[in-house]
Amino acid sequence: MLPLIPLVVGWMLVSKSTKSVQKHANQHQLSSVATPNLPSQNSASLAHSSLRAVKKFKDDAVALIFDDKRRQGIQDISLDEEVLSEEQLAANRRFKFSILLFASIATSAVIYAPLVLLHIPFLLYLSFPFYKEGIQSLLVERRITTRLVDAILGMGALAYTPFNPPILIVGSAGSVGVSYINKLIAKTKNGARQNLTNLLGPQPQTVWVVQGDMEMEIPFEKVRIGDVMVIDAGMMIPVDGRIQKGVGSIDQHKLTGEAQPAEKGVGDAVFAATVVLSGKLYIEVEKTGEETAAAQIGHILNETKDFTSSVQVRGRDIADRAAAPTLALSALSLPMVGANRALAILFSGVGYHMQILGPLSVLNFLQLLAHQGILIKDGRALEQVRDIDTVVFDKTGTLTLEQPHVGAIHRYNGYSETDILTYAAAAEHRQTHPIAKAIQLSADERQLSLPAISDAAYEVGYGIKVHLDQKLIRVGSDRFMTMEEVTVPAELQSIANSAHDQGHSLVYVAIDDHLGGVLELHPTIRPEAKAMVEALKRRGVEMYIISGDHERPTRALAEDLGIDRYFAETLPEHKADLIDQLQTEGRSVCFVGDGINDSIALKKANVSVSLRGASTIATDTAQVILMDQTLNQLEELFVISEHFESNMEVNLYTTIVPGLVIIGGAFLGMVGYGGSIVLFIGGLVAGLVNTALPLFRTQVDGKVQ
Repeated sequence: MLPLIPLVVGWMLVSKSTKSVQKHANQHQLSSVATPNLPSQNSASLAHSSLRAVKKFKDDAVALIFDDKRRQGIQDISLDEEVLSEEQLAANRRFKFSILLFASIATSAVIYAPLVLLHIPFLLYLSFPFYKEGIQSLLVERRITTRLVDAILGMGALAYTPFNPPILIVGSAGSVGVSYINKLIAKTKNGARQNLTNLLGPQPQTVWVVQGDMEMEIPFEKVRIGDVMVIDAGMMIPVDGRIQKGVGSIDQHKLTGEAQPAEKGVGDAVFAATVVLSGKLYIEVEKTGEETAAAQIGHILNETKDFTSSVQVRGRDIADRAAAPTLALSALSLPMVGANRALAILFSGVGYHMQILGPLSVLNFLQLLAHQGILIKDGRALEQVRDIDTVVFDKTGTLTLEQPHVGAIHRYNGYSETDILTYAAAAEHRQTHPIAKAIQLSADERQLSLPAISDAAYEVGYGIKVHLDQKLIRVGSDRFMTMEEVTVPAELQSIANSAHDQGHSLVYVAIDDHLGGVLELHPTIRPEAKAMVEALKRRGVEMYIISGDHERPTRALAEDLGIDRYFAETLPEHKADLIDQLQTEGRSVCFVGDGINDSIALKKANVSVSLRGASTIATDTAQVILMDQTLNQLEELFVISEHFESNMEVNLYTTIVPGLVIIGGAFLGMVGYGGSIVLFIGGLVAGLVNTALPLFRTQVDGKVQ
């Protein structure tokens, strides 16, 4: 009974490992499972050392495939702590048990072959799920699947060759491989978060509200409709409401898609998940929590149906389609060529390897892509990308950057562009909002020397005034100029109207009591956008722009990039309707977006792409995250998808050809049960080599092929 000791010790170690994992899971309110007593310290230490050695070998040999690069990428963009699913826990236990069973069977075969028979109950235990699924598919689903073929083959093999240790060793080795693949699949399926949490970002624990003549700090959960909340610059608005007092500049592009910050005052509506860039606002609360506009987007998102196709299902379907013909051929051959060759036909496994090779190819490509900065959370996207014929871009934050740039400087009263930009940059030197940064960047590019300011007074929501070079400098909006009684030339109105129509914003600069000039800020197109659009055009992909911004700036961007079609002033829920419309026309759509307002469209699209650094809801929803925060890798995604499909086609050949050879050889009397095992495993090895080819090619030239 000595060979069974590794099995017994291993079973205890599995229980110990399960107890440790479930102790961690209990901290996240997962159910616990009772475990038996631990083995002796020496035995546990010895077995643990062996397992560590195996793990080290695995880590060194295939680190590129199975390291934590992809898992870490998902964790980096997630607010949730990773929790093992019940499926993962079960898969991990079964994998460890299959390794120890294989070791025990192999040891028994070497020492005393009949001891191998004692392992048959354990093999049946590992095979029980396959038997159960096979019988269930026949009796309940009324269809013949590979699981039924496996069940019949297993029982037939044990009946025909009960004293054949090599058969049992091969069977247990196969259990190790299948268990490991199932472990990896369970890990991948648990990689992407399923719950859309933290939709509005971290909620404040306390907020300031007006009570009588005072501002009081209260817990956020005690805020009620009708309360007046106080929001300072730099804070996110956590409710929907209406401004009762104050003026402020609000960044709401991630919710509405507007490129430029919105300047709002008394009576204007404001929304949760938007940020006050400047000013101090007193907001009368109208909606909180799940009633806000942002939360409503989340509700629509949760109700949107997900796609059900996957590589694993695809591989299973290929194998299942061959199950009934395989059973029929085996039954037909039994009286003709005998039980040995009938079992060989059952073992032919035409298409069977796709259940293993498909998911493994996916995992290899996912890890390789993660190393190249493309994080694919959902492996289904890999096979769907090659069918994409239409790419739809959100405008703000995707094709354009959040920070604008100084596009033009309008001079007045004899001041030069350098004078105007120098004064504006000096005044905005310590400000952190996007407009101030744009002005500072323009001054840096011109290498301007900024004078020191003697004092500064920031007029909330309007502008800033400072003293420098014995001059009073005012920088701000047209409202600020009116409030400061600075005369704005009448001819400037046409410039202002044109700028606003194009989605540009104006910053006025006054020196002492008269206007010195106006800075015109333009949206900044991503540097890589034009090259990316040209690359997609060469692939024959049609492109659209969808934007919540006004029609004229959206049209101007489309013309600049060479994109023929666009939709402007589009509400978030209508973005998803447009995706539906394109799909109804027979198009396969990839949507690229970055905001809360894009989340429904991301969910609806055949393939969804977002950029790292986008809103949490966007990166939760998107299947593909471009980790370098640019569009540079978008074309590469299409190229890699084609390589993946080529890899899958070769996988299919490695499982169909050996199966056909086995069937033909069995009927011709040339292949028996033992030969079928050799050919079957040979096809599997060839397939495994093919799944690893992208690794070797990547090591040669650094790209996936």
